[in-house]
Amino acid sequence: MKFLDLTKVYIRSGGGGSGCVSFRRDKYIEFGGPDGGDGGNGGSVWAEAVEGLNTLIDFRYQQHFFAKSGQHGMGKQRTGRSGDDIVLKVPVGTEILDEDEETVIADMVTPGQRVLLGRGGNGGWGNLQFKSSTNQSPHKANPGQEGIERTIWLRLKLIADAGLLGLPNAGKSTFLAATSNARPKIADYPFTTLVPNLGVVGIDGKEFVMADIPGLIAGASEGRGLGDQFLAHVERCSVLLHLVDGTSSTITKDYRTIIGELEAYGYGLSDKPRITAMTKIDALDPKTLASRKRSLEKAVEGPVFLISGVSGEGLQAVLRALWSAIREDRAEPEEEIAWRP
Repeated sequence: MKFLDLTKVYIRSGGGGSGCVSFRRDKYIEFGGPDGGDGGNGGSVWAEAVEGLNTLIDFRYQQHFFAKSGQHGMGKQRTGRSGDDIVLKVPVGTEILDEDEETVIADMVTPGQRVLLGRGGNGGWGNLQFKSSTNQSPHKANPGQEGIERTIWLRLKLIADAGLLGLPNAGKSTFLAATSNARPKIADYPFTTLVPNLGVVGIDGKEFVMADIPGLIAGASEGRGLGDQFLAHVERCSVLLHLVDGTSSTITKDYRTIIGELEAYGYGLSDKPRITAMTKIDALDPKTLASRKRSLEKAVEGPVFLISGVSGEGLQAVLRALWSAIREDRAEPEEEIAWRP
């Protein structure tokens, strides 16, 4: 399945049917009077968040969604049939944006959440509705209301509890494969990961979702490499895990490169709780490992975890630290108890 996280969609709700001008003409009824029915309502366009989807690829092949209009009213007081609604089923975590790609119409973060994108037009009144004591034979009816036509954008931001950051080949996919049920592509060349991957991680009987995004490089905020387009998928994370390649001779520079790209991206991503870990420690001798750990701790100004996705060393400790940060973020504020004399 191909991954798609941004697409344009054209929607149009149905117009209401026109009311009918009709008079009853029965052979044995002397005064028939008006009997024109109302027009049916037009169909509306809805969006619904559903589970089981993690891409917007369905909207690449169908971008136009037009609800049907209501039928016109008919004689004998018959109301026209209303048009059927259309429901756009989107993955949980989808943002619905206006045509300017900035105004957020809705943020679909809960399974089953529905939002009205375009209400169908009301059906027009038939001449029966205009009958009164002073107007026994009205010859007018209302036209139906027109539907709403608009262009919207769908932008998917995957919902995960923890997100992986790092340069290409920092060991993010190896870490995800070693700690979760995900099976991302792993190879010894940069940009192996081209689309975000999700995995369910278990630790001490608890589970959380982790997202792995393609690696960043210097200048990603300016479009270099794959750019920073996938950073949106870690905006919702409670904590970020920054993996730094321990076999790199420029370990502190690598660390600062990612931090600089987070700050350039904005949206508060650089202010999120962050845990730093040095990877591939199984390939380092003790002296080099100790030296590079000290250098990285000085740059981070805090503790650094030592891990190896191949040998499994240090994985449990960093997972517990991630879960602790997630649990703290999930904690609901205590309810204030009303003061009583």
